[in-house]
Amino acid sequence: MKICTPGFNGSKPISSFFLTGIPGLEAFHIWLSIPFCCLCVMALMGNSIILYVVMTDSSLHEPMYYFLSMLSATDMGITISSLPTTLGVFWFNARIISLDCCIVQMFFLHGFTLMESSVLLAMAFDRFVAICNPLRYAMILTNSRIIKAGVMIFVRMLINLMPLLLLLKRLSFCGPNVLSHSYCYHPDVIKCSCSSTKINSICGLVALILTSGIDIPCIFLSYVLIIKSILSIASTEERQKAFGTCVSHIGAVAIFYIPWIILALVHRFGHNAPPYVHTLMSNLHFLFPPVLNPIIYSVKTKQIRKAFLKLFPNRVGRLTMRQHR
Repeated sequence: MKICTPGFNGSKPISSFFLTGIPGLEAFHIWLSIPFCCLCVMALMGNSIILYVVMTDSSLHEPMYYFLSMLSATDMGITISSLPTTLGVFWFNARIISLDCCIVQMFFLHGFTLMESSVLLAMAFDRFVAICNPLRYAMILTNSRIIKAGVMIFVRMLINLMPLLLLLKRLSFCGPNVLSHSYCYHPDVIKCSCSSTKINSICGLVALILTSGIDIPCIFLSYVLIIKSILSIASTEERQKAFGTCVSHIGAVAIFYIPWIILALVHRFGHNAPPYVHTLMSNLHFLFPPVLNPIIYSVKTKQIRKAFLKLFPNRVGRLTMRQHR
């Protein structure tokens, strides 16, 4: 898939990379940019609306919706981080990117991704406390603790990500560094190095273990305890109501982690996979969660729907009347 020949251009190091759009469909990049732009606009608008209604509606000033605001902010960050280079490839065939610009893009793209994983873990803890210990919910998840959690999420991202990016500066790149995506992705970049990447790979594995390796088991454990608590409720109606508060979060976890795990496996073991597999999985991972999360929470969360109705009362009212007719 990659053409990273160590002996290319003699021994002179190369510090630029060539981004890739959709392999085999380069002639249709302009047309393919239309659905891509539509999805990006949907992601930015949907998450902006979530942030706006949470900030302006006092009934949503609760821990669950504060964490939802963090999720929307990270989703917007992921979308904006990959947007410039992807549109550059689609619209202007601007494929060349320097190592420094690549590192900057990776900081934001991977940084927001790591923070989203942490936010999903915090949201799982929020649901665990709300269902398993509802009487102490307000005492445990105070505003000050939520702020501290946000700071810790950011610090955790820096601790895990900065060593990976700093270690890239020590590598030599001396081949036609063709990347698999229209943005810089860390495992993709280090494969094009003609020097030893053992330390980089080890640090990458450690960072993965310290993020998703901790977050996924903790989220799974929280839902084991949540399900156990729900099953102990005598009323069927109360069970459904309790589980209904978790459905949106379960959907957000699924659409975030499943493509991420598959993308990591494709990069590690799918060397012989067709080029479009890498492109498809990367787009699923970095584009679908920002698009789908606002839709999931708007459809499945009653309070968000009510806040949305307050935001657009006339338009929604007219649409409802037309549907009844």
